[in-house]
This record gives sequence, structure tokens and C-alpha cells, in this order.
Amino acid sequence: MQAWQVHQNGEPVAAMRLQEVDRPPPGDGQVLLKVRAANINFPDALMCRGHYQVRPPLPFTPGVEICGETEDGRRVIATPALPYGGFAEYAVADAAALLPAPDALDDAEAAALHIGYQTGWFGLHRRARLEAGETLLVHAAAGGVGSAAVQLGKAAGATVIGVVGGADKAAVARGLGCDVVIDRRSEDVIGAVKEATGGRGADVIYDPVGGEAYTQSTKVVAFEGRIVVVGFASGSIPSAALNHALVKNYGILGLHWGLYNTKNPKLVLHCHEQLTGLAARGAIKPLVSERVPLSGAAAAVQRVADGVTTGRIAVMPALQNGAAA
Repeated sequence: MQAWQVHQNGEPVAAMRLQEVDRPPPGDGQVLLKVRAANINFPDALMCRGHYQVRPPLPFTPGVEICGETEDGRRVIATPALPYGGFAEYAVADAAALLPAPDALDDAEAAALHIGYQTGWFGLHRRARLEAGETLLVHAAAGGVGSAAVQLGKAAGATVIGVVGGADKAAVARGLGCDVVIDRRSEDVIGAVKEATGGRGADVIYDPVGGEAYTQSTKVVAFEGRIVVVGFASGSIPSAALNHALVKNYGILGLHWGLYNTKNPKLVLHCHEQLTGLAARGAIKPLVSERVPLSGAAAAVQRVADGVTTGRIAVMPALQNGAAA
């Protein structure tokens, strides 16, 4: 089969090589899956660089979430067991962690429903306890993680403010349903949030960016507000000023979604059931901006790494030169 492999860490377009390899052997409790779609996540780029908290042994195949097909024909969502990731024709995954792919979504959309939406659901509902009528601020609202949070926030009855970088991304955020869109490249984020909220600030802030975005968050979080820290796409990890959190009376909540798979896997299943229901009634629908053939995976991962994409890019092994094989 064909699979992308990383033999030496570096930028994705340089580190990833498409090779002919044997199908991965399933271990105890694992199953072999035919990859129907593999969604690209920022951690894929970080793993290529060797900067992610999970460092699979070299060589490895990136790709941390897929829509796959079991040997008996079931369509499932899975997190591949590294080093046999999803940017390949076949991957392996733990049988106990397979989730049914929602009928309401196609393969690319189903692949994109998993990590980003699970993170959003746990961040907004489990950690921040977002309530209807509250104001939710989402940084990088047009990205894969941010777009999921926007949709989940709207589905929960929140007023959603989306912060983006650039006019094209602002248009995407509006299309996702943001009530207010702020272009950080041409607007003062702090002033615009205060104006939009009548000076009160945002009740919940969802931050996958870190760096300057986190600093802005601390200046616009409302009384009894909650800042949910889910990642550092900016590459800058901020240091929290706890005295500031004390005097302004807000909470800083960390979220590592992957821990729930071992600490409380029943909650992951419950979350998937909630997401499936939302998808069935059209309340959420993953934004898949591109569907690329397997041969285009490295270039697509590089675009995600460079921060120039919107929504999700799905790698489709059955596509050849953009047409179904």
C-alpha cells in the first residue's frame, strides 16, 4: 500500500515521503481499517517537526483522525494507533475506541467531526459550562478547531464573536454563523470586543492560539468568565498572571481532550452521541475546505502548518488527481 512516512523531523513538505510499504499489522485489540478520509490537524504538522507532546518512533505515518472502513464494511471514525497514522491507504486503530460515522455526514465530514468537535464540546460544555444567552469569543474562528467551536456555541444558544486574521477568513466566520466577526489584522480586538459586549466582555473565551490572543483574552474576559486553553497554534505559550485572574475573578481552564480516552472513555462516547444528534438535525456540519488525493497530503499539511487554510482539509486515498478512482 501507499503511505506517507516521516524518517527525519522537519517541515512537513520536506519531512513527509510517499512510499510503498506493507499494510500495518494490527496488535492485540486493534483492527485494520481502510482509510476513506483522513483529516489534517495542526498536531500532524507538529509531529513532523518533532514538536508535539506525542513523539512516535521514526519512521511514522502522520494522520491522527480518520473515517475508515472495517473488514465487514462498517463506516467508522477512529484515531489511528501511531506510528501507523491516517495518511495512508490503511491504518490500524483500537477496536474499543471505534465510533460509528454519522449517516448525515460524508466521509470527509465524518473524519473532521472527531478531535476538533470533541475538543469543542468538552471545552465549552464540560469545562466552561457554557450557558444559553452567554457570549462566547472564539479565536481563529475560521480554522478547523475554531469553526467547530463556533458551530457548537451557536447550537448551545450563545452569542458568538469570532476573531480571524484576514478578510477571506472573516467571510468564512460569517458563513459559520458568528454574530460578530473581528479581523485582528485591521481592527483592535480588545476595543471591538468591548464595543460588541457593551464593555462587559465575553463569558467564555475559546483559545487554540495562545500568545497575543491569550493576552487579549485576559483583557476582555467578563466577570466570572472562563478562558479555555486548548492549544498554542501561534507557537507562543503564554504565562498566566494568576494575580490578574484573582482580581478580575475569572477562570483559566486547560483542556487536553486525549486524556478522556483513558480517564473517562464513557464521556467520549456520550459526546459522540451528542455530536451525532446535532449533525443529524443540521445544527453542526464540519467545514471541509479541500479534499485532496493521497499524493497531495504533504503539501496540504504544510498549508495547515503555515496557517493559511480555513476549516479542515481531508486527504482522500480513493481520489486520484481530484477525481474518484
